[in-house]
Amino acid sequence: MSKLHFCLICMMIFSHSTVFAEDTISIAAIYALTGRAAEANTSSLRGIHFGVEDINRQGGVLGKKINLLVIDNHSTPIGSAIAAEQAADAGVPAIVGAQWSSHSLAIAKIAQARGIPMVSNISTHPDVTKVGDHIFRVCFTDDFQGSVMARFAHQNLNAGTAVIFTQLTSDYSLKLSDIFRKKFEELGGKIVGEQDYKGGQTIFEKHIRQTRALNPDVLFLSGHDESGFIIRQAQDAGITSVPLGGDGWTPQSFFSKGGSELKRGYYCTHWSEFTDSEKSQAFVKKYKHIEGFNVVPTVLGYDAVMVLADAITRAGLADRAKIREALANTRSFEGVTGTISFDANGDPVKSAVIMEIKNGKQHYFNTLKP
Repeated sequence: MSKLHFCLICMMIFSHSTVFAEDTISIAAIYALTGRAAEANTSSLRGIHFGVEDINRQGGVLGKKINLLVIDNHSTPIGSAIAAEQAADAGVPAIVGAQWSSHSLAIAKIAQARGIPMVSNISTHPDVTKVGDHIFRVCFTDDFQGSVMARFAHQNLNAGTAVIFTQLTSDYSLKLSDIFRKKFEELGGKIVGEQDYKGGQTIFEKHIRQTRALNPDVLFLSGHDESGFIIRQAQDAGITSVPLGGDGWTPQSFFSKGGSELKRGYYCTHWSEFTDSEKSQAFVKKYKHIEGFNVVPTVLGYDAVMVLADAITRAGLADRAKIREALANTRSFEGVTGTISFDANGDPVKSAVIMEIKNGKQHYFNTLKP
C-alpha cells in the first residue's frame, strides 16, 4: 500500500468520527480508492488534499478547519451513488468529485435530489452539469475538447481519414467519440472505421488488425488510461497513424500502460505547467517535486477545493442552499488552471491545451481558445 493510499484511508476513517465536530466544516470527496479507477483517481485526490492543507494552514474557512470525508466509490456508478447517499446522510454541505464522468453522473443525481452542491474537478461529459442547478465543474466539457481535437486533426495534421476507438462502458468515451465523429465529418473528414471495446480490456489484437488494413491518417482514442495499451499494440503492429486523445490520457497510468512508448501523438488537456500566470507557477514550484505528481487532475482537484472554499466564504455559513447560490455566482475566480466563471449550466468557459508526445515525452504544443 502506498503512503498516499494509507493517508487517504486514514482520512476516511478519521472523518467519519468527526464529521459533526463544531470546529470543522466537513466536505465529502468521492473517488475510487479501490477497483480499476483507483490508480488514475489518486492524482485528483492528491490535489484535493493539497487544497485542504493550504486552506487549513491559512486558518480554514469561516474560522473553521475543513475536514475531508473521503468515500470510496469502488470504481463503479453504483458505488458512486451509494457513496453520495453516505455523504448526504453524514450531513456534509458540499461534495467534491468524481473523476470519471460515469461516476460523477451517478453522484450528481443523488446530490441534486438531496440538495447538495457538487463540484467535479475533471468529469467532462456534458450531461454531468445538466443533471441540475446544484452541479458544477472546473473543467471544460467533451463537447469542447471533442471539437477541438477534430479541428486539430483536420487543420493542423491535414488528416482526411480517422479510426475511432471507443470504450463502450464509459459515458466519457462514448460522448467524446460522438463529438469527434460529428465535427470531423462536418469539416470534410471521413471516419473509415470504429473499434469498440469494453472496460478492463487489455488485448486489442482484432481491433489492431482491422485498423492496420484501413490505414487511417489518425487514430482517435477517446478512452482513459487503457489507451496506452492500444497505442503500444498499434505501434508494435506497424501502424503509423497519428494517435489523438482527450484528457483521459492525463493520468500517469496512461504512460505506464504504453504512452511512454508513443513515438508521436497529441492530446487535449486543461492546463500546462508552462502556463505563465503567477498562481500557476507558484503551484508548480511548490508541488512539482512530489513523487508521482500528475499535473492536470491534481491541479483541477486543487482548483475544485479552492472554488468551493471561496463559495463557502461568500455564503457566510456552511449551508447547502447558500453555498449553491454562491457557486452559481462565481465570477472571475483566479485558479491555478485559469480564471473561473460559471455559466448558467455550472460550466466554466476555458481554453484547451494541446500537448504533444514525442518518443514518450510530453511537450506543450498550443493553446486553443473557445
